[in-house]
Amino acid sequence: MKRTIIKIDEELCDGCGACVSGCHEGALQLINDKAVMISDLYCDGLGACIGECPVGAITLEEREAEPYDEYAVMERMLPKGEKVILAHLNHLKEHEEYELLHQGLEYLKKHNVKVNFPAENKQNSITQDKSACGCPGSMMQEIKRPAPSGFTMAAPVIVQPSELRQFPVQLHLLNPNAGFLRGANLLLAADCTAFASGEFHSRFLKGKALAIACPKLDSNTQSYIDKLIEMIDEAQIDTLTVLIMEVPCCGGLVRIVQMAREEAERNVPVKVIVLSVQGDVKKEEWI
Repeated sequence: MKRTIIKIDEELCDGCGACVSGCHEGALQLINDKAVMISDLYCDGLGACIGECPVGAITLEEREAEPYDEYAVMERMLPKGEKVILAHLNHLKEHEEYELLHQGLEYLKKHNVKVNFPAENKQNSITQDKSACGCPGSMMQEIKRPAPSGFTMAAPVIVQPSELRQFPVQLHLLNPNAGFLRGANLLLAADCTAFASGEFHSRFLKGKALAIACPKLDSNTQSYIDKLIEMIDEAQIDTLTVLIMEVPCCGGLVRIVQMAREEAERNVPVKVIVLSVQGDVKKEEWI
């Protein structure tokens, strides 16, 4: 069958093993100092390992692969203990893979394996909608916000001017030597951040050049590293702010920036800002 599954770039992989420990399903092993997917059966294609890889060697691709087998995964996982099993069950729940979660719970019940997985989680797992996009941190939720005080249907629309100073904005399309990048303060923003934060323009983008990217869905992240190196060394950007969401795969954007800074001849100050899915700033620090 054709499905989404991980792909490991052996040239980039440095054998650190972070992805192996991050894969609860046991799909990855270190062999000859390289991460290797030992069987399609164990890879759920949800991409949690992408956020663990410090060198950006893991991406997702759609290809012919054996169907994922939750029963086979549970069988391999039992010797690892309750903590690993719970991490796996919560992983499935967070990604709304309710059918797979139900299969895992049925396997445990059939083999009389007791784990401290809350009863309400078990019930919700079976009754909730089973559709999911398979993105790390993509648990669907409705964000309810109170209406502004005194709001009426006839209230005037407040127009907030855009702070965008250039086009295009996608990192693949940017020329690293464009005039608007020379000596600029650059904002490298994960795609979702502009939609999560109502303050995106006024708080994060004002006075900065913009590049947007997604470490999970975009292809050829090595070209991102190369472009950032040129921006640092040739365009001599002044500062680099990385704006990401709290979901695991977004951390890959920070690692891309760290790799570019390490390879560049110049050093550039880097600030990381992490947004919650509600759009609040969870963390802001210079690294």
